[in-house]
Amino acid sequence: MWELPASGPMRVPGRVFADAELVDAIGEDGSLEQLRNVATLPGVVDAVLAMPDVHQGYGFPVGGVAATEMPDGVVSPGGVGFDVNCGVRLLAAPFAVGELGGGREALVHEISRAVPAGTGRGSGLSLSEEELEAVLADGPRALDGVEAEDIELTESRGRLESADPSAVSARARERGADQLGTLGSGNHFVEVQRVDEVHDRAAAEALGLREGQVTVLIHSGSRGLGHQVCTDFVKRFDAAGDRYGIRLPDRQLSCAPASSEDGRSYLAAMAAAANFAWANRQLIAARIRKAITAVLGAEAAAGTRQVYDVAHNVAKVECHGARDLCVHRKGATRAFPPGSSEIPERYRDAGQPVFIPGSMGTASYVLAGRPGAMEHSFGTACHGAGRLLSRTAARKQIKGAELRRRLEQDGIVVRSPSNRGLAEEAPFAYKDVDKVVEIVECAGVAVRVARLRPIGVVKG
Repeated sequence: MWELPASGPMRVPGRVFADAELVDAIGEDGSLEQLRNVATLPGVVDAVLAMPDVHQGYGFPVGGVAATEMPDGVVSPGGVGFDVNCGVRLLAAPFAVGELGGGREALVHEISRAVPAGTGRGSGLSLSEEELEAVLADGPRALDGVEAEDIELTESRGRLESADPSAVSARARERGADQLGTLGSGNHFVEVQRVDEVHDRAAAEALGLREGQVTVLIHSGSRGLGHQVCTDFVKRFDAAGDRYGIRLPDRQLSCAPASSEDGRSYLAAMAAAANFAWANRQLIAARIRKAITAVLGAEAAAGTRQVYDVAHNVAKVECHGARDLCVHRKGATRAFPPGSSEIPERYRDAGQPVFIPGSMGTASYVLAGRPGAMEHSFGTACHGAGRLLSRTAARKQIKGAELRRRLEQDGIVVRSPSNRGLAEEAPFAYKDVDKVVEIVECAGVAVRVARLRPIGVVKG
């Protein structure tokens, strides 16, 4: 951990999880300045944190963590981000990559047909107003045919109880009405993988993972609905700053006391958007199981089980050190240690599963939370490799068609409607995921359980 001492208007220090090389890379964008700005927020406690995948974002850096003490500490939409409850769900198939054989390309193609993907793309499940209300209030429980095991193996069991659908604007509802079960664009994806290496056999056994097994990783969020929730409250809080006497070094940090009417309304709307996102990933998973049925049969689909689902853009009220804190995790994953009552009972001895996607051409990791997370980071780990290059810079270095060719030469089947979007997510645009994971492991935040390698990817 590297420390940025509190100075000037900073109320607490900043701390960065990194090695010397990553510190230099992080210093090349504005993320450290953003971290200093976050440290000025009213009610912030202990330290503001940057995970090794940190990079510049809106107000808060992506890969940032900040906790404010309830009831008077603030909540900031920029500390969650525009894609509320962007997160990752891992499915484990009952077959090995060798058994998939020539069906790999057919499976990736069928998933691309089953899961709508792309900028602004709808044509997901079309919801009535009453159905949307139920999803906002109850998340995946509001959907038909959801297995109890899927609910149990989802962070917060797929539902934030503080959700209030009435806090979600008509415009947000309109944007999300036909987007349930859709992937979106940017860095969202469905990736078909194989378990390349098991690092912790006891934990891998608890999670139901074995070497050679096929897995499917889903990365998506709350789509246009969550984006609009953030947009609505950034504007509302920006206008309310003077009323609360809050002075900020950056307007993108707009905030309000968590206990105020404004703060409570945001937390209620954000929770509803988070519930929508969990339902979104639930429906994407159901469509993936249908794709598996089409290619490999009903038995293979029935045996495809959910490992876990984690959020990495959310603010949650949690108890840390006998204090009730509003923990903002923006591009950061909850990583509670073994024994936590928040972990599903079957995983309680292993620690909370944490998923760290790398990039299309590199590995992803399954981790498990460790006690150091509670000591150092409010029970939090990183969420991915983290960008090194902007999307524009990535496009300047490679064309999407060329990247597609290279990935397929490496045995990775690619389905994406946009060559431009593909180029923006080129593997060289991201940090070294092996190094990022090694840093959080050395810090005692989480431990490696298994490494996953891509064999196929669907992107917007």
